[in-house]
Amino acid sequence: MTRVGGDASPSRVRKSAEVRRAEILAEAAAIARRDGLERVTLRAVAEPLGVRPGLISHYFSAVEVLVIEAFVLAVTAERDWLFGEEDAPLAQMSGFVRRAESPEAVELCRLWLNARHLARAVPNLAVAIDEQESLDRARMVALIEAGVASGAFQTTDPVGASTRIYMAVDAIGVYANNASPFEHPAFRHFVADVAGWSLGVDPRALRAE
Repeated sequence: MTRVGGDASPSRVRKSAEVRRAEILAEAAAIARRDGLERVTLRAVAEPLGVRPGLISHYFSAVEVLVIEAFVLAVTAERDWLFGEEDAPLAQMSGFVRRAESPEAVELCRLWLNARHLARAVPNLAVAIDEQESLDRARMVALIEAGVASGAFQTTDPVGASTRIYMAVDAIGVYANNASPFEHPAFRHFVADVAGWSLGVDPRALRAE
């Protein structure tokens, strides 16, 4: 079949396996963050990409594999964004806290809640959660140790401080699905208050306003 004027219709560009797989995974991660891990299906991923569901299964042996990798990609991207800047430790910690206390963090909090719930029935997802938590902890401990070395933070237990900070983030995340927001300062600045107490820093220097 030709166009008016006799030009042949353009052929579809064939993407490399690596590019196609990355494209599929990125779409799955976007669905996971926006709608939940349960919404990551072959059809849901294939439709916006304009491909057949069977193509998805060519790259991912089972939907469970795609779901787990989508979760890992989403949380890895957030980690790299949070810890990717080469700022001074106090500025970087402040950025982390502001992100944790921001409305934009709700989507990721929901993803973590969703993953933890599903992990009860999906052992491989539970393993992935443990791995990602370990990576988060390592990055946070390294940041705290850098802050201690520079004199910005005052703690003799960076691992303990990291644990408290992430527990505070998780505590805020528990309320991510509430129908109505709760804006009391004790709630809104809980992460900043815990981080400040754990690091020997004035919490006001960390707060999201």
